[in-house]
Amino acid sequence: MTRQVDVLVVGGGPAGLVAASLLAVTGARVEVLERERRAGGVPRHCAHRGFGNWPRALTGPAYARLLADAAVRAGADVRTGVTALDWAGPRTLTTVGPRGAQTLAARAVVLATGARERPRAARLVPGTRPAGVYTTGELQQAVHLYGQHIGTRVVIVGAEDVSYAAADTARTAGADVVALVTDRPRAHTAPARALDARLRRRIPLLTGATVTGLLGHGRLSGVRVRHRDGRTATLPCDTVVFTGDFVPDHELARRGALTLDAGTRGPGVDGALRTSRPGVFAVGSLLHAVESAGTAAREGAYAATAVRDWLTDAEWPASVPLTAHAPLRRIVPNRVTPADGLPYLLRTAAPLTRPVLQVTQNGRRLHRERPGPRTVPPDRPLTLPACWTHRVDPRGGPVHVTVV
Repeated sequence: MTRQVDVLVVGGGPAGLVAASLLAVTGARVEVLERERRAGGVPRHCAHRGFGNWPRALTGPAYARLLADAAVRAGADVRTGVTALDWAGPRTLTTVGPRGAQTLAARAVVLATGARERPRAARLVPGTRPAGVYTTGELQQAVHLYGQHIGTRVVIVGAEDVSYAAADTARTAGADVVALVTDRPRAHTAPARALDARLRRRIPLLTGATVTGLLGHGRLSGVRVRHRDGRTATLPCDTVVFTGDFVPDHELARRGALTLDAGTRGPGVDGALRTSRPGVFAVGSLLHAVESAGTAAREGAYAATAVRDWLTDAEWPASVPLTAHAPLRRIVPNRVTPADGLPYLLRTAAPLTRPVLQVTQNGRRLHRERPGPRTVPPDRPLTLPACWTHRVDPRGGPVHVTVV
């Protein structure tokens, strides 16, 4: 038997919960499917502060509880331990959970399935298969959710913001951080944070180095490292954490034959967060792995307005592709309609000094702007306002964003 709801939200992280809250409070029948035992997404196991609004910043778990409780109070049915398996129609999903297998049909579907870090196997790191190998999310859950012992000597693979968060988690668990290892020439975090880790916390940073193998049987005993100049070394440790290298959790989008964007590897969306399938929206880290929880929550709020419009008018306007060119790595949204108003988020693969962004279509310049920062390091976000979208020809060719 197929059960009918107005809006089905797949994923109970910040984006999905905010969208569900704002839709449920209007009287819509909203159901949230979350495969974990508790809703809240990644913030559930991020013990540090910085979530929510300054100056009342919350810890990750407190922020997750706040969003989940708000969705329930608004009237949304938040179901945990439920996995969406596949599509059974344009807006119909088969699921499995504590109530068994079910089929849910909705007038609108919001995909908020998030992102994940690529584990050791996906990074093709050879060696044995010992205990003590984690991603950041696995480490944080083991320490903050389950209070597990993780080891005493930890090597962190990566030197991004999330890598330093993993180092903090390891230290919280009583372990020593042997080193952060990155194949890049420098740390990709705020200079003050990198300096604090190196000088005050005595954590070495090995740049231009790659982990080429894991050692040990039963339990990890060390990692083999190769430097860019060919030198090799072994770092004794009993725990290794692979950080960063996020990919969108797009399995459901792919099985639904939604058009995926080559830059983000998530569903292609326009400025109303509409995908290529009418009635199906996508939000949060599924679109950009990975921005902040605040960014995901804002997108959830924006998507709620777009879903309400769809439920009222059932219109799905055509959009044209929006492509960001090197050294820009990606742009979200990555399709455009003349009515779009959501600002665009970009990431750069190389450092930029006083960059100027130019938007063109069919050789015609639509917009030209210099973003705020004088220098933009790699993997830092850039924002492009949507004040130019009314100039887009919906019957024209792709829109291009370049650095000039």
